[in-house]
Amino acid sequence: MVKTKIAVFISGGGTNLQALIDAEKAGKLSHGQIDLVVSSNHEAYGLTRAKQAGIDAVSFSKRQLGSQEAFEKAIKEKLDEYGIELIVLAGFLSILSENFVKQYPDRIINVHPSLIPSFCGKEFYGLRVHEAALEKGVKVTGATVHFVNEIPDGGRIIFQKPVMVMEEDTAETLQKRVMQEAEWILLPEAAEKISRQIAEAKEA
Repeated sequence: MVKTKIAVFISGGGTNLQALIDAEKAGKLSHGQIDLVVSSNHEAYGLTRAKQAGIDAVSFSKRQLGSQEAFEKAIKEKLDEYGIELIVLAGFLSILSENFVKQYPDRIINVHPSLIPSFCGKEFYGLRVHEAALEKGVKVTGATVHFVNEIPDGGRIIFQKPVMVMEEDTAETLQKRVMQEAEWILLPEAAEKISRQIAEAKEA
């Protein structure tokens, strides 16, 4: 079977990366192959997860490279070296420029911990999303996997999954439930869906 070459971008613990690794091992990500992990943080635990899974991993610091342009150039060179066909953003906290995104139309997907268009955009990432949901008093939140375009969280939606908000929830407990009940399920499903489409187009 022709497989789609995937790069997973991370910045932290890599729990969504682990969900993708587990899905590939279980045969649920059968049309895709994780060939590379790219981190924006040299100390991200996700790099250890990649190493444990035998996946090549690299990290680039925007601060050390001096500019967004140099940061993205270094990433692009590494993606080209590996022949990457699909980029999965899994807790990647650096916003990619319009110039970078345009080079990969419908080939970058991201998981966001809310039901877009709620609690999304530049200001909303990590715990802040769940804090905002609790402040608003919503009864249902969830996660969204979407294509990435030049607008933060603005690309076409692939999958969404709702998650109930409990009265006793804190931002931390809500974050954990959204991960377990939505993010870790949706992201591998979306990666498989897009990988299959890319693989079938190559075989056609």
